[in-house]
Amino acid sequence: MSAPHASPLTPDSKIYVAGHRGLVGSAIVRGLQKKGYGNLILRTSNELDLCNQAAVDTFFAEEKPEFVFLAAARVGGIQANNTYPADFIRDNIQIQTNVIDAACQNKVRKLLFLGSSCIYPKMAPQPLKEEYLLTGPLEPTNEWYAIAKIAGIRMCQAYRQQYGFNAICAMPTNLYGPNDNFDLETSHVLPAMIRKFHEAKERKDNQVVLWGTGSPRREFLHVDDLADACLFLMTLDSSHLASYPSRLFNIGVGKDVTIRELAELVRGIVGFEGGIIWDDSKPDGTPRKLMDVSRLHGLGWQAKTPLAGGIVDVYRWYCTL
Repeated sequence: MSAPHASPLTPDSKIYVAGHRGLVGSAIVRGLQKKGYGNLILRTSNELDLCNQAAVDTFFAEEKPEFVFLAAARVGGIQANNTYPADFIRDNIQIQTNVIDAACQNKVRKLLFLGSSCIYPKMAPQPLKEEYLLTGPLEPTNEWYAIAKIAGIRMCQAYRQQYGFNAICAMPTNLYGPNDNFDLETSHVLPAMIRKFHEAKERKDNQVVLWGTGSPRREFLHVDDLADACLFLMTLDSSHLASYPSRLFNIGVGKDVTIRELAELVRGIVGFEGGIIWDDSKPDGTPRKLMDVSRLHGLGWQAKTPLAGGIVDVYRWYCTL
């Protein structure tokens, strides 16, 4: 979808995608290539340690990217956040601080920072509006990651205010898609369900145990839709965004399902015929996280992928691993 006021982003623009091997970064790369943007700068974590400030400064000084998608992050589900709180807050703050500062110092024309819906207060009104940021306590099971991401948002806003740096922040809802993390120790709910039901089907188990009560409500966005939204935001001219001084945009589909409904959907798609046991001794997390996406809808972008069809595609991809 074309933006009403296009930015100087062109097919020849030099674009750095930080975190290009992850779920989000790989989708952004696919989206860029599909639309003819071929001048991409990509580095693995072995080639460039984004936690190393000197290495990041050298990279930006030498490569001089014009546009940056900051999708690199340490991510994980409830268990990973509870188990490694120091890693989550340290690594994410280091990554975003180094990249945002180096991008500003080296006159990057525009940077898009990827956050998460977990930045909003645990008991914020639903659906979640961008202005609810910092209006109440966070969900304790992922506050370390959330605090780091809030710091990234504020850093983008501070650098725009003090230096005129052209930074924009995108807050996606729960994501799924190719290249997701299916490790049961660190994965999010949807890929964990896919793996649990698939392995139970292969073993011919009679039942699968899932965490919590199944009552929380969650919204799920296919990562290719997120990538499309990120490119849409990157191509918007700053003058067109004048009505949104925070430069903060939710990205989602605008509707949600219960975890119990999601489990039944995944079970059917995978073809597992056994039962589901809900372990209510395990945490549920935030009761509901539905994004208000009226800002992005107002600018002319909407998600396209239906949840059932998206899960079918992801399960096919998972079966090729």
